[in-house]
Amino acid sequence: MSDLILLAAALAAGFYCFVLSRRLAAFKDAESGIGQAVTSLSTQVDELSQSIEQARQAATRSNKSLFDLTNKAESVAQRLELLVASMHDIPDTPNGWPAEPKSENPVFSSRTARTAGI
Repeated sequence: MSDLILLAAALAAGFYCFVLSRRLAAFKDAESGIGQAVTSLSTQVDELSQSIEQARQAATRSNKSLFDLTNKAESVAQRLELLVASMHDIPDTPNGWPAEPKSENPVFSSRTARTAGI
């Protein structure tokens, strides 16, 4: 009877070793697959880091350009404000042009009767 129990225990241990061997073989294949996956992910991380750096440089250039354009716009706005303020000093006339000063002295014209329509 002890021989049968010993034989059953040996068969169970053999079966356990067989299952363990299959699991280790599967893990070994997964390990090489995992190694390839890790290498692929590492490459993708490097590429992503490069693209982020390129995007950062482009954003810096755009920021500088926007800053310059904003400064130009502010200076033009100040000039326009001065021009509008100076327009308030010009008197209003019907045609939009400043009125010509009237002279105290009479103005003589040398029109002939033919050109005057008489």
